[in-house]
Amino acid sequence: MRSRSYGPDLTPPWKRSKPAPEVAAEPDLVVEEAATGFCGAVVRCEKTAQGHTVTLEDRFGKRRVFPMEPRGFLLDGKVVTLVRPAGPAAPRGPRLTASGSIAVPGARARVARAGRIYVEGRHDAELVERVWGDDLRIEGVVVEYLEGIDDLPSIVGEFAPGPDARLGVLVDHLVPGSKESHIAEQVSGADVLVVGHPYIDVWEAVKPSSVGIADWPRVPHGQDWKTGVCRALGWPQNTGAAWQRILGCVRSYRDLQPELLGRVEELIDFVTAVS
Repeated sequence: MRSRSYGPDLTPPWKRSKPAPEVAAEPDLVVEEAATGFCGAVVRCEKTAQGHTVTLEDRFGKRRVFPMEPRGFLLDGKVVTLVRPAGPAAPRGPRLTASGSIAVPGARARVARAGRIYVEGRHDAELVERVWGDDLRIEGVVVEYLEGIDDLPSIVGEFAPGPDARLGVLVDHLVPGSKESHIAEQVSGADVLVVGHPYIDVWEAVKPSSVGIADWPRVPHGQDWKTGVCRALGWPQNTGAAWQRILGCVRSYRDLQPELLGRVEELIDFVTAVS
């Protein structure tokens, strides 16, 4: 009677892990290390005496080195095996801007249009610049800081919008029945578009997961919202420093809520509709 020949792996076939797809560890690829949960962008790959390693950098600038083991990483929630890129000649897709648009290599900023976009709040303006800055420069759209919506009627009157000089305005907390909505109705017209997001402050337009928190705290009515957020999160009650911390977590449009994304894209389309 002949004996059966068994291989070294005695694990039943139905219990064996399926091979994970291999993904080239290209620079800026964002992955999560499966064992530790550390999430970051690929900075470099190296060959060491122990094998190949990959260096990841998170949104706070912290770097960690991990072995490139099979099934060692998650990409968009799915298990993958990172492998070294084929080399400098390996084809890569087009570079995208932070807003998700295809970048135009070597493009110069266009001469500024007559049209403008006004953004209520300094933090709002900085966030728009962070995500849409490249696109706005190519389109020749200038973004100006609007200190308060109470000044909007006089600003519109002085600007004198027309078919060749459209005016777009982004305001905070634009909800029906609010003071902001009444002012928006006064100035809106064929060449003036006022849009807004529903959040009390633009901080809330940044996804909590991008900031590393479970959710934005609820601040009791009557309290300064930003100070209340800092207090609830255990952050130093320095709203300027808190904003820089939040802004530093924004790498692209993926870190923002759709309620803000849609409104800014709407304004850019409106202002650039006239050449």
